[in-house]
Formats: sequence, C-alpha cells, structure tokens
Amino acid sequence: MSALNLTARIGVIGAGAMGAGIAQVAAQAGHQVLLLDNRAGAAAQAIDNIDRQLGKRVENGKLAAEVRDATLARLHPVESAQALADCALVIEAIAENLEAKRALFVQLESVCSAQCVFASNTSSLSITAIAAPLKHPQRLLGLHFFNPAPVMPLVEVVCGVASDPALADCLYDTVKAWGKKPVHTRSTPGFIVNRVARPFYAESLRLLQEGAADCPTLDALLREAGGFAMGAFELTDLIGHDVNYAVTCSVFDAYYCDPRFQPSLAQKALVDAGRLGRKSGQGFYCYSEQAKRPGPSTLPDAPAAQTCVVEGDLGAAQPLLSRLQGNGVKVISRDGGGLLRV
Repeated sequence: MSALNLTARIGVIGAGAMGAGIAQVAAQAGHQVLLLDNRAGAAAQAIDNIDRQLGKRVENGKLAAEVRDATLARLHPVESAQALADCALVIEAIAENLEAKRALFVQLESVCSAQCVFASNTSSLSITAIAAPLKHPQRLLGLHFFNPAPVMPLVEVVCGVASDPALADCLYDTVKAWGKKPVHTRSTPGFIVNRVARPFYAESLRLLQEGAADCPTLDALLREAGGFAMGAFELTDLIGHDVNYAVTCSVFDAYYCDPRFQPSLAQKALVDAGRLGRKSGQGFYCYSEQAKRPGPSTLPDAPAAQTCVVEGDLGAAQPLLSRLQGNGVKVISRDGGGLLRV
C-alpha cells in the first residue's frame, strides 16, 4: 500500500501545540486538513498562530509567500467530529488519557468510513489498549510526531497487537512523503524515543534533587560535554512538564514500577504549581520578558591534563579513552578495578 494521495483529506483532533503542528505539516505537504478541538475557537486560533509563525518565516526569507498562502488555504477549523466523515486519515492529538482516547475513537468509528485510517499521536500509551474497544482495531495505529512537529523530522509509526501491517506501511510512506523520517516500532512502553529518553531526564532530575548542581550547570554539562542541543531542564521546559511528567508516569507504570523510570518529585512540584515551562512562563527557568537566564557554575581555568592512568576495564566509560587520546592525552593502562586517574 502506497502513501495517501494528496486528494485525501486529513483530520486532526486536538489544536494544542502538537495537533496544530501536525495539521501544519499535512497542509504544507498538500492535503486539505480539518482541525477539530473541543474548546470553542481553539482550532481557529491555532490556525491564526500558524499564520503568524509562517509569516515570520516569510519575513526572514525562509519561505515563499505563495507557500504560506497555499498552506493556510488548506487549513479548515471544524466544530464537530461529524465534519471528519470524509477523511481518509484522522490523527488524534488530545490529552494523554487512555479512556478519553478510547471514547474518541469509538465515536469516530461511528462517523468515518470503513476505509478511514485512525492514528494516535500518543507518546507512551499502549496502541493495543487504545484500539481494544473498537469493532475494527486493525485500523488504528500510532503516529507519534515530536515537538515542534513542523521542525522535528522523526515520526514513530507504532503497531499494536491488532494493527494492520499494510496500514503501517501506508502511514510510513505518507509521512515520508510529508518530508519526515519515519521508523516502524511496536507498541511497547514509551515506544523507542520515550523509552530511551527517560534516563536522559531522570539522571539530571536526580542530581538536582540530591543537590549535586543547579539546573544551568547540569544543562551546560549535557550541552558542552555530552554534545546535546539542550539540557534536560531546558528541554522539559520546552516540552511542557504536564506532558513530560505524564509520559514518565506512564512508562514507570508500564514497566511495573521499575525504579529506573521513577518520576521526579521536583518535576511533580512544578506540575502541581502550574509551572509547566515555556507555555506557562515558568518552569525550571523563568520566561518573562524581564527574566535573565542564570549561568552555570564553573571552575577556574586550569591546565589541560597531559596524562591519565586507567586501571582495569572502565565498562561503559571505556569509549572515552579514544576521545582522550584524540585530544592529545597520554593514556597509561594498568591492571585494576576500573578506575580513571587524572
């Protein structure tokens, strides 16, 4: 099965940051897109926001005005699920709540044609569980975009137990035609990225709770020593702590409370306080116009090490040795219990 034709209408439910971003991606690819949200006026407001964002790109010379105008002309706010009856694909991007997603897809099954493909943008909930109440669960798959959807290339195409592999191939080809980089995965806790990413957040959060260092310093370590574009606190502020914390809780529960995935009390406090990150103006950092970002704590400059002594096998840290040698550090190896002495 090949990619959906550009004449196929795409429905997107949920006009938050993810839903609006997905709608923009599909519209820019050439599809007519119907955007639905249960909040009055939210879909129209989301399209207005897309207009402003694309307008900035036009002003900066990064996008042709004709492309902006054509994209906006393909975006249509709608007020009920019945308006999605003729869609070939409906993508759900509502809150991470299993029962809410199930109820929505049961409703869609009574509205849309039998040929319509259903996709959930869930970041961690089981596709198998979401599809279970449907009469035809094989038509539901996961289509997990990353924030911001118009910028991030990766999309996880997720199959549950009942998902039709042919439809997975269709969605794979479709999002590839939209300019994305899709990957197939199974419906396991966190799929690929959110499973792998949990330790990235968790280790920084644990160090913060233990008082090892502050947020700017830990973020700087990940950027400057780890090569990441953003540190854990910068990234969770961008994602939104309500979303990130919910995903962590979902993965933690799905792995039967494995302590490696334990949610952070520090992050829960932010959620409880409504400090959700950039979208609320306050998270680990403050985003008001007057706010000044604190800098990391740094040690005084010192001469670079010329030699180091490695005693035994360093295990997971062993690949660091080649990097040290590549930067001119002489590595002396000895027997021992796995220590690095500088």
